Amino acid sequence: MADDATTKVLLVCLGNICRSPMAEAVLAHQAKVRGVRDRLVVDSAGTAAYHAGEPPDRRTVQTCKTNGVAISHRARKVRAADFGEFDYILCMDEGNLDDLNRVKPAGARAHVALFGSYSSQAGDRIIEDPYYGGTDGFRTNFAQLTRCAAGLLDELGLSGGPARPQ
Repeated sequence: MADDATTKVLLVCLGNICRSPMAEAVLAHQAKVRGVRDRLVVDSAGTAAYHAGEPPDRRTVQTCKTNGVAISHRARKVRAADFGEFDYILCMDEGNLDDLNRVKPAGARAHVALFGSYSSQAGDRIIEDPYYGGTDGFRTNFAQLTRCAAGLLDELGLSGGPARPQ
């Protein structure tokens, strides 16, 4: 269990094999580079259970590997308990946001928002699903998620070092 100085972030997409596990890996990596990894708990989940128990999409894994970011995850679906456990539940698009707000229990403590709202670039607000496209979509997602992660860490006061988007 995390202490009070630790911020807990859950990153969410539809199936939890492309965008959200990449976001989890990127956020954890940036926190490590900044020297604040011990102040952040990061996980990811999907609004649907289509891929529960599966590893991330091979293109997600390859994109992370190419960029020197470690990734290790098994897909899972968002649980009602997540809304009480996490400080932030950040999703990739408005469909995810609608789904999360629909299942969010009354009085839940988690702040639910778009992960893209933490980027300074307007084009990052929505992180499009790359699943049915080629590797370019995964590279685009990686760049967007890197900017979003940097923005979130800055917002949380976890600057700790010079890590910036590539």
